Amino acid sequence: MVIIFEQFVLKKMKRKIHYKILTVIALLIIAGNNYAQKFSATVDKTVVGQYDRFQAYFTFEGADVNSVRNFRAPSFNGFRVLSGPNQSTSMQIINGKVSGSLTYSYILQPTGIGDFTITSATIDYAGKTYRTDPLRMRVEKGTPQQQKESNGGYSNDELAKNVFIAAEANKTRAQLGEQITVTYKLYTKLNISSPQITKLPSYEGFWAEEIGPIQNINFDIGMYKGERYRVAKIKQVALFPSKTGTLSVTPFELNIPVIVKKKRQSGNDAFDQFFNDSFFGRTETVDFKARSNTIKVEVEPLPGGAPASYNGAVGNFNFKAEVDKNNVATNESVTLRLTLSGSGNIKLLKMPEPQLPGGLEKYEPKSIDNVNSNGGVISGQKIVDYLIVPRAAGDKEIPPIEFTYFNPSSKKYVTLKSQPIKLNVRQGVGGEETASQGFSKEDVKLLNEDIRYIKTSNYKLDRRQEVTLIKPWFWTSLIVPFFALVGVVTYKRRQDKLSGNVQLMRYQKADKAARKRLKLSKAALDTNKISEFYSELSFALFGYLEDKLGIQKSVFTLEGAIAELSRRNVDTNLIERVKRIAERCEYVRFAPQGETSTSANEIYDEAVKVIIELDNVLASKKGRR
Repeated sequence: MVIIFEQFVLKKMKRKIHYKILTVIALLIIAGNNYAQKFSATVDKTVVGQYDRFQAYFTFEGADVNSVRNFRAPSFNGFRVLSGPNQSTSMQIINGKVSGSLTYSYILQPTGIGDFTITSATIDYAGKTYRTDPLRMRVEKGTPQQQKESNGGYSNDELAKNVFIAAEANKTRAQLGEQITVTYKLYTKLNISSPQITKLPSYEGFWAEEIGPIQNINFDIGMYKGERYRVAKIKQVALFPSKTGTLSVTPFELNIPVIVKKKRQSGNDAFDQFFNDSFFGRTETVDFKARSNTIKVEVEPLPGGAPASYNGAVGNFNFKAEVDKNNVATNESVTLRLTLSGSGNIKLLKMPEPQLPGGLEKYEPKSIDNVNSNGGVISGQKIVDYLIVPRAAGDKEIPPIEFTYFNPSSKKYVTLKSQPIKLNVRQGVGGEETASQGFSKEDVKLLNEDIRYIKTSNYKLDRRQEVTLIKPWFWTSLIVPFFALVGVVTYKRRQDKLSGNVQLMRYQKADKAARKRLKLSKAALDTNKISEFYSELSFALFGYLEDKLGIQKSVFTLEGAIAELSRRNVDTNLIERVKRIAERCEYVRFAPQGETSTSANEIYDEAVKVIIELDNVLASKKGRR
């Protein structure tokens, strides 16, 4: 038995020696080569089952891989991209000569059965374009049981114990309108690559304000149910319930590439045993879909007995009213500023409207929201400015302005009241007082020259003999006002119709709002703010879908928008393009480092085309209805 074991050890040592010799020979061959540039494509297997996952690699080899530009991915028709492009670089120096390789890899899964071709990928290097050879793939019929085999021998249950998402709410019982902070954390014991969003949570029954967004995933050591994990916060959102009862926050789903060690194969083959040695660290990447838990929140109604000045504010606020000056002349403007500050649903708050005494005229207010989310609490300021013009001289007093809110900590309604504001209005230069105190501008009109006197001077009047002809300008002066009146009436009716139908107004203005957002995203792209560019582009696409499809922001989800487009018989290819752009924008929040301005330009152009095509399709279908 000892002799057999010694023979086995000798064989293994010989194989290691042979392996080292072959390695040295290979290095010598590489050292003698001229390091010609080469761009090639490979896959880890060319025959796969319909439920299998496999990797495709596009590798450029040359002396200066940092000069590679404009990688253009091939068409993956017949396959679903689960991850990629994932970029890796390696460098080596042999006999003073530098060489390296740059690899773009993808994790793919078939969408059908049969023969497929992955077309050529291209890159630019030193003024030349390099192209890979097409890859021919065969997809055979398989069964769902193959899923475990494609996970490297690890079952979904095994992966779920080591990689998962936990959704945590700071409270599960709240008052109507009270902030609830939901945090999504990624826990892992395994090595993972960049996650990709497959499904966003929906917040039906809530008004949602995202906190962040979180640009990079930073892992720390943490405990979960008594076990040690690496943990990272991946998403945080503030929710304000808009209705009572039991409300649910649906799960957040990510597709996570997990790097696992290949399990040893059974058998007594000495060659397999040698390469299964831990020295080689054989690993592979498998995709795992992580799904967070569902959060249920009990929302209680606000207590009765609310003051008349209450209009739905919940939180903790301060309120003040002030003017920029107290001594003014007639027809001189004064700014009345109402400032509301504190924590709560700032954007949803409705300011009280000031009641002005006679002789003061106010114009439409201008509102400014300054919102921040430091510490996970939505807080800030809402400022409303009224322009007031005194029309009559005298001492004026703006009565106190009341603002009422509900404080969830004390469970009480709190009424804040400003001090009365006094204005000393003196008569302005350039005319007499034009209105009596106590009358508004609509009650009194000034007739500047009420009576004209009869002239008594002697005038010699001559009778005109020539015939007066009607000039062309006379007809013009009759016809132009008529058509102008028709145009004004038509425009007014259209505006009244839009004002009475909020959904129609949103529909009409959807493309205008989208163009405005697209301009913001383009400005961010021009300044190389890639993350901000994708955020604005996402807002443009989601805002357009909300307005065009008549979906409220509080209940909007990408899946709901896709379902509505399908219901309206929009082409499936166009729907897939919409979904791909939306998911790409969300993905950058987790892995913005790999993004380039070139790929951002491409996704921007594609988003503009998609919005234009959607607008044409939806307009034509609306016209047919």
